[in-house]
Amino acid sequence: MSNIRLFFPESLTINFESKLDKSQSHYLLKVMRIENDKPFSLFNSGGEWEAVTIEVTKGIITFKVTKQLRQKENIKEIWLAFSPIKSNYQNFMIQKATELGVTKFVPIIFDRSIVRKINHERLKKIIIEASEQSNRINLPDISKPQTLDEFINSNEVNLVFTDLNSKNKKLDKSKFDDKPICVLVGPEGDFSEEEREKILNYNRVFSIKINDNILRSETAVISSLSIVNYAIS
Repeated sequence: MSNIRLFFPESLTINFESKLDKSQSHYLLKVMRIENDKPFSLFNSGGEWEAVTIEVTKGIITFKVTKQLRQKENIKEIWLAFSPIKSNYQNFMIQKATELGVTKFVPIIFDRSIVRKINHERLKKIIIEASEQSNRINLPDISKPQTLDEFINSNEVNLVFTDLNSKNKKLDKSKFDDKPICVLVGPEGDFSEEEREKILNYNRVFSIKINDNILRSETAVISSLSIVNYAIS
């Protein structure tokens, strides 16, 4: 399998021909200096495919798919519900969460959220790059920002609540049903008491204390996802 992987949103089949976009063509030609006979990989939710360059016109690569490398994956749905934070920390958080298997990002505006908007296109680009580098096939989705009430009232998940007040430090995967597992990480100023009550009253909530120390949001995300991955492995 080629170590050059690019996300390609269109359906792929053997002998399919198409063009890469300008930035992908530049990456292969100028950064990776790929030769015509050297294969590279294209992937999307349908699987992963090997392709070769058949023509370069005005810096744009035309490629042909030669074979399928991997089929569509059946994966466990892991969501991350998070409060938006400052962009540099948030970019890092999204990158690492993608590497750790998150399938859906849900930004939530809490009472104490300081940052209340996200750059959706920037985060989508980070998700694609992290998926390319981490050998993922399925690209995580990212929702529009919503309130806690909107999230609670419109989703049925196994909610893993990162609660500093909890005495529980382990997750029992036998208690999860087949719905998505959603890690909920609050804002830097912590949840309000009203929010905490709403979360603890959620139908399927699993409260867990991930550390005795107060963690930064991006650290809490990485720690929580690592615990979830270990629990369901």
